[in-house]
Amino acid sequence: MKQDMKHIVVSLLLIFSVNIVFAQNRQNEIQTTSKLALSYYHAKDYEKAAPLLLEVYNLSRNNYYFRLHLNSMIQLQRFEEVEDLIQKELQKQRTPNAELYVHWGYVLKAQNKEEEAEEKYSQALDIIAVNKGSLLVAANAFFQWQEFEWTKKVYLKGRKEIPQEQFNYELARVYMYLRDYENMMEEYLNLLRLDENQLRRVESSLSAAMRLDVDDGLRDSFRKQVLKRIQAEPNVTGYNRLLIWFFLQEKQFSGALRQSVALDRRTGEEDARIFQLGQMALNNKKYTDAERAFDYVMKKGEEGPLYIPAYVQKIQTSYLRYTTENSSGRAQGEELAHQFENGLEMLGYSAGTLDLIKDYAHLLAFYLDQTEKAILVLEKGLEIPLLKPGESGMLKTELADVYVYTGDPWEATLLYSQVIDANKNNALGDQVKLKKARLGYFMGNFSWAKAQLDVLKASTSKLTANDAMELSMLIGNNMDLDTTAVPLEMFARADLLFFRNKDSLALATLDSIAGMYPYHSLTDNILFRKAKIETDRNNFSTAAEYLQQITEDFSYGLLGDDALFMLAQLYNYNLDEKEKAKELYREMLTRYPGSVFVEESRERFRELREIYPDVLTNPEEEFFIQDTIPNEFN
Repeated sequence: MKQDMKHIVVSLLLIFSVNIVFAQNRQNEIQTTSKLALSYYHAKDYEKAAPLLLEVYNLSRNNYYFRLHLNSMIQLQRFEEVEDLIQKELQKQRTPNAELYVHWGYVLKAQNKEEEAEEKYSQALDIIAVNKGSLLVAANAFFQWQEFEWTKKVYLKGRKEIPQEQFNYELARVYMYLRDYENMMEEYLNLLRLDENQLRRVESSLSAAMRLDVDDGLRDSFRKQVLKRIQAEPNVTGYNRLLIWFFLQEKQFSGALRQSVALDRRTGEEDARIFQLGQMALNNKKYTDAERAFDYVMKKGEEGPLYIPAYVQKIQTSYLRYTTENSSGRAQGEELAHQFENGLEMLGYSAGTLDLIKDYAHLLAFYLDQTEKAILVLEKGLEIPLLKPGESGMLKTELADVYVYTGDPWEATLLYSQVIDANKNNALGDQVKLKKARLGYFMGNFSWAKAQLDVLKASTSKLTANDAMELSMLIGNNMDLDTTAVPLEMFARADLLFFRNKDSLALATLDSIAGMYPYHSLTDNILFRKAKIETDRNNFSTAAEYLQQITEDFSYGLLGDDALFMLAQLYNYNLDEKEKAKELYREMLTRYPGSVFVEESRERFRELREIYPDVLTNPEEEFFIQDTIPNEFN
């Protein structure tokens, strides 16, 4: 008896093992054949793809391969064979198969048999089983053939026959492809009313829809419908959050802040989001909106967890506004210094306030000419216990910069060297090596500076490497052109004056070079420095003229991409000519594809393109636009 049982067990194990091997072989065969079939299909070699796709379908019974086989046969115009195949498949089904009738209808439509196609589509709609799974399968079949009206009919039938399944998300997606933005928005808003946890999903879908919204029809509909819902159903906070999201997409930070504050007055839980909104506004140089956001968080009380971060960010926002917009106003600078002083008095000197310490010292030295006080602030910061090399290095670097400003290059060199020794394998070390080499350039030690810069061209930091390469080439291209190094020495002196914020003296020095050496190879560099100085002075139109001259007369020079990118930024952020900025970013992508500014140019171009769409004249420019068409259609 035991022996018989043993034989039975062994036999079962053998059968099981054989089945496993057979299944594995079958799976390997499916994978190999499908890979070959798909390669032919995507290469549009339908003659070879069609039989292989049918073979994979027969092995796997995966309807995806069946649909690709049908499409291959349609492309080959072998319609009778396709219809015969569909009818045979229908005969194998135990129950009516709506998906097959959809495929049959599409085959008829491909032959321009519109009425017959409509009949098959109607049959498909009529025989769909009343359950969610069957409705989704049928709707997806219509959707894959881009029969969006019929897809809509399937979901509306589902909504009618299964009331608990509203299919809001699915219908919204169909309405998007029908360009019926009003109904699309209604569905998304109804979905949010039912479940506010769907907000991220709705935002993602709307973002895709807005990329297809070439005439701003969706944006107009969005504003009207969301505001109407907010007024009619104030308890649905998802509507407010969606509107805030929309304002942020459009860079309308004041509108986003207004809605966030209104929502906070109802929920009392928006502090973190308002703080984040302030940081976004700050990153986009919208200083007024950023300050208002941080002010609001601070007014919630000193005991709040975000009071101190908001306080710090408020000061740094004011600092950035002053240094980029109002550097000529000493009274404002004094007021800002008072804010820094109060902030450090309240928060103390610690590792958490290093940024405040650094910016305060920079303001004192470079904008208020209070170098002694700046040095004291930095030295006090360096006395903070247990600073990491990167933290002390940041303060020492600023201290060295102050010594460069005061005209003490030897003390600056010593400090730069200390930072480099303590930060040999990080980005700070490379940045300070660049500063030390630039100091050598300021002092006229051109050969030594160039040797240091040539090493830095291999830096892991793209910006450091790019700056090092530019300065190295500036020196190399102008050091041996004349029997005298006077033009380069004068240019280095102008750069030092510019570093010290002595703009008028820097401009006078640059004009002297242009007057004394009118055809010198430094001409494009002189124009670029003038553009930077005029930008600092808020003379954006004058700066744009200098940059435009570089892009026209020196486009193939070293500064061609720098000038073009800076010009695009001026039109985007300072001159408020978005269309012009968009075209300049596009030009950057095509003219200078290897530039360090390409990545940001592409991001800004796409951002502006969504707001100010246009029609491409060159199909190759589609490279710059993210694909928004579903994979099902490929």
